[in-house]
Order: sequence, then C-alpha cells, then structure tokens
Amino acid sequence: MTAPRTGHFAAGGVSLIGVPTDIGAGTLGSRMGPEALRVAGIAPALQALGVKVRDRGNLQGPANPWLAAVNGFRHLPEVALWNRLLHDAMHAELRAGRLPIMLGGDHCLGIGSISAVARHCRASGQPLRVLWFDAHADFNTATLTPSGNIHGMPVACLCGQGPEELTGLADRVPAMAPADIRQIGIRSVDAGEKRLVHDMGIEVFDMRCIDEWGMRQVMEHALAGVDHRTHLHVSLDVDFLDPDIAPGVGTTVRGGPTYREAQLCMEMIADTGRLGSLDVVELNPALDVRNQTAELAVDLIESLFGKSTLMRQADG
Repeated sequence: MTAPRTGHFAAGGVSLIGVPTDIGAGTLGSRMGPEALRVAGIAPALQALGVKVRDRGNLQGPANPWLAAVNGFRHLPEVALWNRLLHDAMHAELRAGRLPIMLGGDHCLGIGSISAVARHCRASGQPLRVLWFDAHADFNTATLTPSGNIHGMPVACLCGQGPEELTGLADRVPAMAPADIRQIGIRSVDAGEKRLVHDMGIEVFDMRCIDEWGMRQVMEHALAGVDHRTHLHVSLDVDFLDPDIAPGVGTTVRGGPTYREAQLCMEMIADTGRLGSLDVVELNPALDVRNQTAELAVDLIESLFGKSTLMRQADG
C-alpha cells in the first residue's frame, strides 16, 4: 500500500466535516452533497490509501428560507451562521493537527473554511496557497450580483469585499491576501466581476489559458513558490469540471476540463506533499445521474491523496 503524500497534517489523520446546506445557492439540492459523497465511498477510499479518517458528521445550522435578496444579499444571516459554525469546526481540526475535508454544501461555505485556514496559517507562521477550482470567479458583490446568491461572492468576501458578517470571521480583515489565491478553470465571469478580479490582482488561469498552455503548464504556474512550509488549500467546486462528466451541479458551464485534465491537477498537487485542507462543494445529487458526479469527486480526492496511474519512476 502506498503511503499518502499529503504533508505533515495528514500524520494526524483526516476529518470529514459535512455542511448540508444550499443557503447561498440559487438551486436547491446541494444540501444533500455530504451524504452523496459518503454513499460514493469517500471514507473507505481514503482508508484504502492508508489515511486515518474520522467522520465528524454534519454541522447543524438554519434551514433555507428561500427568500428574495435584501440589500443585495440572499439569506445573509443564515449564510453568516453556517460559515461561523464551519470556521470554528475547521479551525479546531487544524489546531489538532488534522487535515479537514469540508463536504458541501454550496460554495458560500468557502468563506468560513478558508477564513479558518488563513487564521491557522498566520498563527503557525506558514505561507498559504489557495487553489480555487471553479467555472466562476465568485467575486460578485451586492452591487454587482444579478441574483444576490452568496455562493457567487466567497472570493470577494475573503478578500475583504463584502458585509462584516462574512469578512470578519477570522482574526483580521481581509481574511487572506489576494496574492495567495490561484483560480483555475474559470469560464463564466460577469463584466463588473472581471474588473474587480483584475483590480485585486488575483492570478486567474481561465479555460483559454488551459487550452493554450495545457493543464501541466497551468498547474506548474499555479504551484510555483509552494515549498516545504506552505499550507496548500484546495477549494474544489465540481462545476469546475465539464458537465458532460459532472452533471450533478446547479450552475453547469460547458467547456470545462476533461477527466484526465482534472486528474492531472490532483496528481500534481499530491506530488507537492503540501495538501493541508480541502473543500468539495456544489455537488447537487438532485441533478446527478446515478451519483456519478459524487463518484467522480471521490475519484479526484483519491488522486489528491496519492493514488496515481503513473507507471514510470518518479523524477528525483
């Protein structure tokens, strides 16, 4: 059995944290994502790779009231509470030396998850690198958003652009520096959102970049500077993938990465040995076909933890 290549956090094992809510989304169903990932066998798949797994169950938060936006935000009090609960749960696992995997839920939860990771990195003196795999830039604001759905705003909130209830979860505002995030697979961005992303200086590898450079070169750039001290956080929105292979999401965008391109991303991350925390979000079983998107997500997570098809001897 191959030992997992996941950095020193994995020595304390992995903790699964289910967050069953679609509070920030415009389509119901991602609240069922955590159970779909469990049914797809996430725990036994990791255990087969030699990883110690603790399933912490699901967090308990407010129901989705399905209300219209107020001042540009839908469900802001409920979103804030879910993210506070998640921040505290993630931070506790990190402090205990475990690698937390957040099972979403919609991508508004990235606010609480990454706020906790950034806070932990400051306390431990570690550099942070966030890899944001997504079809969308998620940098909307109350004035830009066409819907008020907060799952389109988490990167903006993490960079200090948003309401205090969401920007102030960690020990400082902004929770993280825009220079610490790399966005990969982007192909659906509003015009105003695009200007903000450029103004903030976030490094984006969109689908045209992937088409022109190839996924290997994109990932080499995205991982440049990651060293033995870096905490690497992966935020995987399953709509990053092409909907032909991952139909179970509420916001599909054609033209995403293929199965092998996605696997290469995960394998190259595993090769760094620096994976320290993970989000898996926007899986919507109500829109899936026989749980195939959840099974694909588990397949990718296995690759993140060292499962590989590589036959040649590793370099070095």
